[in-house]
Amino acid sequence: MSALLSLLSWSFLPNLVTGWTQSLYYGITIRAGDPKPQPGTPRWAEHRRRIHIAVVALYLLYTIYEADYDLQRAGTFYTDLGVPLDATDRDVKSRFRRLAALHHPDKVSSSSSGSGDRTHADDVNAYFVHLKTAADTLADPARRFAYERFGPEAVAWQPRCVTVRDFVARGAQQLVPYYGAAAAVLYGLGVLGYLDWGRHERWLVLVAVFLFEVRTVTRPGMPALLERVVNPLLLAWGGGAGGWRAPYLPFQAVALARKLSVTVYIAFSQIGPLLSADTSSGQLVVSGRKGEQDDATLREGLERLEMAVRKLDADAARLLQTEMAPFAGDEETRSSMWAKVKEWLVQNTIRSDPMVRDALGRSFAKRRIDAPAGAKGNR
Repeated sequence: MSALLSLLSWSFLPNLVTGWTQSLYYGITIRAGDPKPQPGTPRWAEHRRRIHIAVVALYLLYTIYEADYDLQRAGTFYTDLGVPLDATDRDVKSRFRRLAALHHPDKVSSSSSGSGDRTHADDVNAYFVHLKTAADTLADPARRFAYERFGPEAVAWQPRCVTVRDFVARGAQQLVPYYGAAAAVLYGLGVLGYLDWGRHERWLVLVAVFLFEVRTVTRPGMPALLERVVNPLLLAWGGGAGGWRAPYLPFQAVALARKLSVTVYIAFSQIGPLLSADTSSGQLVVSGRKGEQDDATLREGLERLEMAVRKLDADAARLLQTEMAPFAGDEETRSSMWAKVKEWLVQNTIRSDPMVRDALGRSFAKRRIDAPAGAKGNR
């Protein structure tokens, strides 16, 4: 859900990268001395639109690659044991016996010449326990079914879950709240006006991912796309138990599908409106609104705000000087008045603020708590 909520804050970074990429693009494609398209011109706006689409698309593709890389690096019980997905119970047990002969704590400790390294011994024990858990899980049909569909967290369900039905019911307790919360977030963002473009398509994506996950976790076999297309390609491309690219398990496919859905949501928000944006005015205009403010316009607004603040400061100083005019020439009285005015501002403006009073109260309370027995005062 954190990835879905990041839709609200994921906006300034692509604009920053787009500006830098556009400057680099002009530096490479335009020869020295030739005029560059200036901000506010239709050509500059069109280039910015295309570059922004390319930057966002490349970033979204990278997020999919990163998610896949993390899944492959984490590994599975199959890759840890070195057995294929269609390994039988006998194959799993036979493979574990061979690994146990190599990685059993007693075997490893005897071959380490009594080094006495406690950390190394803990790592050896943890790895052996992991191999034992993997073998026990894959050797039991119900636990194997649950692991393939819900991932390593299904191992902890074993004391209360015995049959396949138990595991599916336990997994549904997590599946329904996840998609319920996702639907609530989509609806809330739509009401707030953040998801104007592709609003209906987002719901179709959410429903499609939900149905895919329901089909994956309730059927005895793997999804047809995974079993007939994706995994055979990966196996032919160098995958397998001993290869560099292992095939997907159902829970890995579900994780990628969820990541892909969030990527599609971001594409709808960032790329969709730009596909039909109008650049004839020199700025990106989406549905009658400016897609991004021109830098010169933004700077002009900031300068206007700064001038207003300076004028307000000057008026306040002039008013204070007018109030102090009767004491002109009497430096001692003026200094005393300035000190009293400063104290009045502190007492009536700063310390009267509820947040300041609350912070001071907590500070004094902490000092009293940390003070030694018998101490008095608040310092």
